[in-house]
This record gives sequence, C-alpha cells and structure tokens, in this order.
Amino acid sequence: MTHPSLMSLGRISMGRNPRTYFDPAEMAELEASVASQGVIQPILIRPFGDAYQLVAGERRYRAAKKVKGDDYEIPVLVKDMTDAEADEVSLIENVQRAQMSPTEEAVAAARVLGSCAGDHDEAAKRLGWSRATLVKRLALTNCSEAVRTALNERKIQLGHAELLAAAEKAVQDKALSAILEHNLTVGAVKQQLQSISKSMAAAIFDKTDCAGCRHNSDNQQALFGEAVGTGSCTNGACYTEKTEAELVKRKESLADEFPEVRIVRPGDQYTIIKLVAEGATGVGEEQANACRACKNYGAAVSAIPDAMGKMYKNQCFDTACNSKMLAKRISAEKAAAAPAKETQPTTGAKPSGTTAKAATTTTTKTTAPVTVQDSTRVKEYRVKQWRTFTKKELMQNPEKNLLVMLSMAATGEFRHVNSGKLAEGLGKLSGTNATFTGTGLTKAIDAAGKLTEDYRKMMTMGITTSAMDAIEERRLIEIMQFLELDLKAHWQLNAEFLDLLTKSEIEVLCEEIGLKAKLGKQFSKILGQKKDDIIKALLKVDGFEYKGLVPRSMQYAK
Repeated sequence: MTHPSLMSLGRISMGRNPRTYFDPAEMAELEASVASQGVIQPILIRPFGDAYQLVAGERRYRAAKKVKGDDYEIPVLVKDMTDAEADEVSLIENVQRAQMSPTEEAVAAARVLGSCAGDHDEAAKRLGWSRATLVKRLALTNCSEAVRTALNERKIQLGHAELLAAAEKAVQDKALSAILEHNLTVGAVKQQLQSISKSMAAAIFDKTDCAGCRHNSDNQQALFGEAVGTGSCTNGACYTEKTEAELVKRKESLADEFPEVRIVRPGDQYTIIKLVAEGATGVGEEQANACRACKNYGAAVSAIPDAMGKMYKNQCFDTACNSKMLAKRISAEKAAAAPAKETQPTTGAKPSGTTAKAATTTTTKTTAPVTVQDSTRVKEYRVKQWRTFTKKELMQNPEKNLLVMLSMAATGEFRHVNSGKLAEGLGKLSGTNATFTGTGLTKAIDAAGKLTEDYRKMMTMGITTSAMDAIEERRLIEIMQFLELDLKAHWQLNAEFLDLLTKSEIEVLCEEIGLKAKLGKQFSKILGQKKDDIIKALLKVDGFEYKGLVPRSMQYAK
C-alpha cells in the first residue's frame, strides 16, 4: 500500500462492489459535501490492465463523478489485489460502514466463501461474523429479485426476507405482494408460512405415508388465499426431516461415483462450477480429464428451494483452482497462436552447389500443465507404500543405509526413530529380553555387547528404517530420490488401491495406464457394474501387462 496520491476519475473504472442500492437522500447529502469540500478520505483502487479499478469507496467515487466530472483528481490508495481479495475488502469495508443491505452482503459473502473453498468457518472468520450470521446471510441468496429490491429499499424487514428465502421464488413474489398490501408483521408472516409453505407437490421424498396424514391439508389458505397454492404440509418439522433424509440418500447414491459429493444450500452455489473442457470456462481437454481424478471433482445435490433434490454431476468444488486452470489454458492457447519466429535467408552470394531455401515457420503446440489434487485416501495409501518400499531398499543396501543414517543424525531427523521397537529388538536379539526405558545406557550397552556381528549390522540398519515410519513426507521423498527408488520394482495395480478410488477416478486411472483402450467398448459395461465387480474385472484382463505400470497418483518427484 502506498501513501495517498491524486488520480483523475477518468483513469478509474467501476469495480466489483457488492452494493447495488444507494439511498437517494444519503447520496444527495454526500454530493453536496463533495461539491463544497471535495473528497477528503481516499478511495481504494487496484491496478487493472492498463488502468485502475475501484475496490472501496464507490459512494465517494459516484458523488465526485457526478458533481466534479472525469477530470477531478480524487485522493487514492493503490494496492495490488486479486479478484478474491478485492471482493473481500469491498465487502468488509461496506459491512463496517453499515451501508449495505443484507441481500448485498449475502452475495458478497458467497464470493468470499468460494475463495475459502466452501469452508464456512474460515469465511465467517474473514468477515468477522459468527457462523450463524454467515449461514443466515447465505440463505438470502435464494431471495427473488423483487424481495431483494424490497429489502434494499427498506420496504420490508430482514426478518421478512429470511422467511421468504426458504420458499420458491414464485411463492416469494406472491407472498411479498400480500405483505406489502396488508403491511404484515414478521410474526404474522412466520405463522402463516409455517402452516402453508411446505408444498406437497414440491416434496422430493416418498409421500406414501403423507396421504392419510392429518397435517396434509388443502385448507390452510386463510391469509394468502390462492397466492401460495394448495396441497400443503402443516407439520414443518416432519417435512424438513424427510427432505433432509432424502437429500442425504441422494448424496450417498453418488459416493462411489465421485471423489466429492456435497449437498449445496443457498449461497453454496457460488463455491462450485461445472467442469468443462471447451468454451468460455473450459480448462482444456487434458486438464478436464485429469480433474476427474481430483479430490475436488464431484457432484452436487441441490437443497435450494427452486431446484430441491436435483443432482448435478461433473462439478468442480475449487473455484479458485478452476480459475487458475482456465487462465493457464488461455495463456497456452495464446502462446500457441502467436506467430513463430521466421528464419530469414542470408543475403549475399549463394555458395556453389547449394540451393536457396525459403524461410520456414515452425509452430510448436503448447499445452497448459496438468494439475490434480489427489484425495486424502490416495495420499495416505501412497505415503504408506513409499515408507514400506524405502525400508526395503535401505535394508538391501547397507552402504546407502549408513549414509542416510549419518545425514539423519546431522539434520536432527533421529527424533523420528522408534526407540521402543529398537529396545524390543535389542532385548530379543541379545537373548536378555530386557527393557531399557529409564535404566540408563549401561544396561543397553551390555545387551549390545552380546549381539553377534550379523545382529549388530541388522540393528544398525534397523535404526534408519525405524525412522521411515514417522519421518516427514518431504524428507521421505528426499531419501527416495537419493536411493533412486524404482516404484516399478515394488508396486503393481491391486484391489486395495482400486478400492480407494471412485468410479470417476478409476476411469481416469484406466485411461492413463491404457487399460481403458485395451478393453474398448467393453470398458463402459464394466464401469456400469458394482464397484467390487469392477475391480475384479479390471485386474484380470487377458493380454494386458500390469507389471511396470505406476500411475501418476503413486509417483514421487524424481
């Protein structure tokens, strides 16, 4: 951040302010102040292309532009910010000044939630809100445009909007008309909505038990008449419980198919984006294929009133990563489309016996690097296997084992050695069966003196391998790199590994190692079976060479 400076309004474009409504009376007062005294408090802007974009201070910006014009030099603070950072600063600035309506806060808060990868606690922390406040604000993103406008213009109260947000938008607009016409209180609206807003036609659960229920009524329309509709459940608690149970059921039905499945509620729709390869939001075919094995790839089950129970597949739950991959794809395409350097013919006399060649242009295809975030299940399995393979390699190579031991001692990594296991081994191999905890060194030295030469070598090598069970992953990889550990010699595709994967991850894996191509049309039939049957079928494909195939998700950086 720099000290305040002056900049003409014409160089600053409108930003991503979540506010959409500005009180006319308040703006008139501000304009009068700016006309007589100018703008005193700096606005916040960020570099944006060849110009600057407004981040905070839109009321001052608007007032100055109206009464002073584009040539007016307004005090500014300039700061480099990403879109997500700008959204967050703009929201917080407005919230602290108490100038935003709750529905405007809701949209902005949803953006912040998206930048936090859907982590509600982190988003609430950044906003300085409680989690309960965040949830209430996010619910307002389901308000219809008419309800938002009414709240922005203070024609209804926040309580009205919170109640209406739980209903479908068509119901909201009809109920809003009744509220404004009869000047209904929040309490009156709550009482009526509790009795009639649960539409049986919109219910996503099995309604067999509802047919004879005393709470299933067509006669609870005393207040709104035909505004809300017929066939409603008057037992809101039961209706909500059954709806939640059905949402969970639909979520669980997708669990074997996708790495991530979420129930998406109002506001959460800003934290996901459909994964596509082409088009304006496409990340490229190679990246899109790889993303299907990412922990943030999956499906969403809607808990939003207007789309209750609908299931949306092929979704990305990391909008920030998706934006980066989109930017990489665009950058790669621009690089590929850029004119290549031409080789100019040499001027002057042509050497004898040669033929002049025309300048040629060489175009190299450029693709964005593929990025994938493996699931926690795969990461844990992978590291566990790495530890096992590394221990085997160390036990088979005494010289490298000694070098690793010395380096670990020099860098403080011996803290990872399991002294309990070593003590147990020393007791057994020495024939003393002694324990050494809290006894000092003398007893252990005596036991070590009883070891044969082979046992001493075994114990020495065991010191290093013992540390492999707890050493940090980054240090483990360094040791694997030193050993030049060949995973092909240790690992082969197996049922335990495949069982960790969802169907989408299995498909990506099979495509990567060539198993999908080997099976051809038969592959889709296999993938349509139960997971256990899929695994069995994939591990016994005639004529397919499994040995030496190590997928990307099992490899380490060499």
